[in-house]
Amino acid sequence: MATDVPPPSKGGSDGARAMPSTEAFLEVQESPEFGELRRAHRSFAFPLTIAFITWYLLYVLLSNYAGGFMGTKLFGNINVAFVFGILQFVTTFLIAWLYSRHAAAKLDPKAEAIKSRMEAEA
Repeated sequence: MATDVPPPSKGGSDGARAMPSTEAFLEVQESPEFGELRRAHRSFAFPLTIAFITWYLLYVLLSNYAGGFMGTKLFGNINVAFVFGILQFVTTFLIAWLYSRHAAAKLDPKAEAIKSRMEAEA
């Protein structure tokens, strides 16, 4: 993605850290290490995204076309639709928690290594 703003100068008189050049970013983007980081992210995020969207659409479709089933009382005034609705929230928080664990264990160390190397070379 190109921008009209030039990168900051390497000498930075304001005490800011020097930024890697555009060529350095492109070189890292094409590196096997960055490809591995991207694969680690996608192999986790894409399947969970597909699973959650499928689960959500199942809930919506059942709500629209299986009213009898969704209206089945489980106990008191609690029916299947209510339980499925609450499970949507539980699933969302579970996925967020799993992703934060995955990112901390697999993504962050790789990203930090790439970042440190780029900052050292700048």
